[in-house]
Amino acid sequence: MVHATMSDSSLIQLYIAGKEQALEVLIQKHQSKIFGFIYSKVGDRDLANDIFQDTFIKVIHTFRANRYNEEGKFLPWVIRISHNLVIDHFRREKRMRMQRDTNDFSVFDFLMDDSPIIEKALIKSQIDESMQFLIDGLPEDQKEVLCMRIYQDLSFKEIAEQTDVSINTALGRMRYALINLRKIIEQRNVILFD
Repeated sequence: MVHATMSDSSLIQLYIAGKEQALEVLIQKHQSKIFGFIYSKVGDRDLANDIFQDTFIKVIHTFRANRYNEEGKFLPWVIRISHNLVIDHFRREKRMRMQRDTNDFSVFDFLMDDSPIIEKALIKSQIDESMQFLIDGLPEDQKEVLCMRIYQDLSFKEIAEQTDVSINTALGRMRYALINLRKIIEQRNVILFD
């Protein structure tokens, strides 16, 4: 019997064993956090839905190819996949803008578009990409807490429960993650904002 109270790990094992319903439960369990993360990056509900679906297509392919290594960190892994798909989307958008003039398409069509939303989204995407690179340089326990707090918008109580540590330990890891990030930014002379 498949039900929502089962662990992610159990649901994944059931799905791999052929229980399609386990995947539905897994998606429903995390849908709001994953969709919310994607929507916060792209600001468009239809586009967010497309990226959400693409994310789970990748998840399914990984499961079926037996390439998923169980570390008890399903949600951060899926968030990372969706984050990469968002970046891919903005890169494609950027490339599409580099086309040459034709009868149906003119560069001036875009130059006249004074919409700051796309520009802001591109800048935000580049900053996010730089931040992800910096975050990847942190110790694993600090990186985990930071990602759960920023990308999944979890409270420190939820983080403590999911990582099986005290709230003070979760807070301490977050504090050290921020201190270490500042050090890395200073050492590498990284500029994240204009």
